Amino acid sequence: MSDDYCRSHTCSKAVEQMVLLDIRGMLQSMGKDMALFPLSNIDETYDTTGGEAREVTEESTIEVDAHDVALASSLNHEQRLAYDEILAAVDADDGGVFFVNGPGGTGKTFLYRALLAKVRGEGKIAVATASSGITASIMPGGRTAHSRFKIPLSIEDGESSSFTKQSGTAKLLRMASLILWDEASMTKRQVVEALDNSMRDIMGRRHQPFGGKTVVFGGDFRQVLPVVRKGSRGQIIDANMRAHNDPWFADYLLRVGNKTEETDEEGNIWLPQDICVPPTGDSVDLEKLIDHVFPALDHNMSDPNYMTSRAILSTKNDNVDKINTRMIERFQGEEEIYHSFDSAEDDPHGYYAPEFLNNLTPNGLPPHALKLNINCPIILLRNIDPANGLCNGTRLVVRGFQRNAIDTEIVLGQQAGRRVFLPRIPLCPSDDDIFPFKFKRKQFPIRLSFAMTINKAQGQTIPIVGVYLLDPIFSHGQLYIALSRATAKRNIKILAIKYDGKGKGKGKEQSKNSKKRKRSEPLLTTMKNIVYKEVLST
Repeated sequence: MSDDYCRSHTCSKAVEQMVLLDIRGMLQSMGKDMALFPLSNIDETYDTTGGEAREVTEESTIEVDAHDVALASSLNHEQRLAYDEILAAVDADDGGVFFVNGPGGTGKTFLYRALLAKVRGEGKIAVATASSGITASIMPGGRTAHSRFKIPLSIEDGESSSFTKQSGTAKLLRMASLILWDEASMTKRQVVEALDNSMRDIMGRRHQPFGGKTVVFGGDFRQVLPVVRKGSRGQIIDANMRAHNDPWFADYLLRVGNKTEETDEEGNIWLPQDICVPPTGDSVDLEKLIDHVFPALDHNMSDPNYMTSRAILSTKNDNVDKINTRMIERFQGEEEIYHSFDSAEDDPHGYYAPEFLNNLTPNGLPPHALKLNINCPIILLRNIDPANGLCNGTRLVVRGFQRNAIDTEIVLGQQAGRRVFLPRIPLCPSDDDIFPFKFKRKQFPIRLSFAMTINKAQGQTIPIVGVYLLDPIFSHGQLYIALSRATAKRNIKILAIKYDGKGKGKGKEQSKNSKKRKRSEPLLTTMKNIVYKEVLST
């Protein structure tokens, strides 16, 4: 790190101090305190920020895009009403809590960008966050809510965020005129309450929601809800807070999301026939779906727009891994396989052999053998540097290989086009109870992203989507999410397979005894649809 500063500074102390300031900034961005490490003291006279908190400096220096400033003039009637009411609360500085609710494609992000541009354009601080990294990366200066508000991943009722009153985060939130939190419907109630408790504390206003700040939540309760491991319907609901160019299909999606679409005698809904790949029960079914989503793959492997404008969604990681394996085998060019270093932390006698540990792939961790090709698409699994676009869910493409680093390029979001080196880091499952020992894997925090789980796709717009339903959907809003990610009905293909108990897959067709339906389009394949109406009515 010092080599770069040696080029412009001849004084060794100045070089040392510049490096220490860089290290402090990196640690602060990860929620760490430099005092916890055995490093030299910083001479504050070398700090050009004047001692201002890193969080405040980052937010106050976000450049306002001229295009975003002009968005206000293009708001529709409903967006304009929300825009004016929220800004009135910001100007009055009396606080207010708002929720922007609407299906995908109705312009929520459009409204957020207009609000952020207006507030920041007036020299005020607006904090933009989202429940997922990929959603956060779409907004200027966006960060995940957990990283911005220092909220623990495991949280119980009545807890607060982990930042202190003297921290840079607390100073930023006291100065903020607007706090925006997108995809809040994905977040557990306890997480939002933790921010509320902390805001009341640092603002000294115990009786005002969020300490009297103007807070805007956004989301769609038709989408996937917070994940409660092995949770019942009641537990999932308790954890919750509360556009396509084809009019027929847009209306159909709303009926799916609201669970008002007609069903057959088994309670399944019909899918439009023209978006379904007819299943035969053979292994070629998946190949057909891949060909629909990734046509002419051999001629487009080096095109990042081609690779990241399409994806196949499925319900389970096992199915996703199977698709990604098939896709990387089709991929041509330079190949590299990185193997992880696995260990059981509390296993002094070595009961768990490395070969056994290598075969484990817990949810949220990369595989032991990570097979990559130049130009292949990948997705980040951890928040590495949220301020610079490296969030959990960020999509990238591989540009080169090093022994202990991978050269990648961010391809979506505000940091698109930026080249970054990803390191190999120690990773542990987020669920401590999944194994009877503490499992640790040192590996690059990425997975291939030709395919991803439906839950991971929430908050993303993927122009061309394939949906692989080897297993039925199992969670509220999953089918709605899967069908609403694409930009047009013609860009969706779905392969729904039902096993007949004899090991053969077959499509489940409309029963001859089903009641006659008045439809403007033919419907044939049926599929389970899970919607908790209690969530939509609260």
